[in-house]
Amino acid sequence: MKTKQLAASLALACAALTTGAAYAADVSTPSSTVDVAEGSAFFGRWVQGVAGDSFADRYAFTLTSSSNITADLFSYTNGPGTGLDITALGLYSADGTLVLGGTQIGDAATTSHWQLTTTNLAAASYYVQVSGNVLAQPAIYSGGVVSVSAVPEPATYGMLLGGLGLVGFMARRRKAA
Repeated sequence: MKTKQLAASLALACAALTTGAAYAADVSTPSSTVDVAEGSAFFGRWVQGVAGDSFADRYAFTLTSSSNITADLFSYTNGPGTGLDITALGLYSADGTLVLGGTQIGDAATTSHWQLTTTNLAAASYYVQVSGNVLAQPAIYSGGVVSVSAVPEPATYGMLLGGLGLVGFMARRRKAA
């Protein structure tokens, strides 16, 4: 009798250990770096996973001067219940502090669009994080673009005003002569 109980307990324990594989997995990729030195960078990937899997992918970049940032993200599906469910797009400082959360602009049957925009972002290291869940294969997000445009320094505005003043002075002098 004890042998049957031991065998049943062992079978139950093995079944409990093997059912752990049925739980959702984290299919995030390691953090990668995108180069925004040229003004924009592309990111995205084909998410390999099964329904219920989740991910939180990070794309790091460094700003060398105060800049404006716009990031767009598109997720493509083959119809309802397929592809990805993007749950968040966020801009974070290197220490993990949320700087700005993205907004979902559109959620059509085949394309989901997310965007975040900020101005006068200080020179530092940041990352964009894309989070979501796999609904079914095929699962892809792409077309995400980080555009960086330098914000003019106050000295630039001073030079512009000085140049305009000089042009005005020359025009007035020429008109008086």
